[in-house]
Amino acid sequence: MTQHEDIDLKRYIRNIPDFPKPGILFYDISTLMREPDAWQIAMGRLARQIAPWEPDMLAAVESRGFLTAAPLADRLGCGMLMLRKPGKLPGATISHTYDLEYGSDTLQIQADAIKPGQRVVVMDDLLATGGTLSASVTLLQKAGATVVGASVLVELTGLGGRAKVNAPVKTLLSYED
Repeated sequence: MTQHEDIDLKRYIRNIPDFPKPGILFYDISTLMREPDAWQIAMGRLARQIAPWEPDMLAAVESRGFLTAAPLADRLGCGMLMLRKPGKLPGATISHTYDLEYGSDTLQIQADAIKPGQRVVVMDDLLATGGTLSASVTLLQKAGATVVGASVLVELTGLGGRAKVNAPVKTLLSYED
């Protein structure tokens, strides 16, 4: 066992009750990112989880998915693309609209971002109910990607979001609530 395997990264995640609204417990990854050693360990652990999927591309979900996908794409020697809200990407785009608990949302990808059959891993900071991650997989498949997996820093297992994602999911830190 190396010296880093026994470090509990959960101690670097700040829990903020009633944010962004009453009844929500927010898992703040900014406190992890502020600690250089802990952040390096987190990125190393994520890289080891993702590497066996042999991705050609990491697809980062706006906006906190960008924070993990960029350094991991560099470590893994693969490309990175952004899944964004409407109006944020130049050029032709492909869109996917999906339902949320209260309303709907849309994600877009640049129409030329994926070559058919490219192996893609979706990256986001958190998996809760699974709506955004599931929509991301659908959008990438619509664009011609072979989605080989999804990776998140934090999963709220009690919300059952993993079951909605049509791809294998790897999680760095799990919480029941």
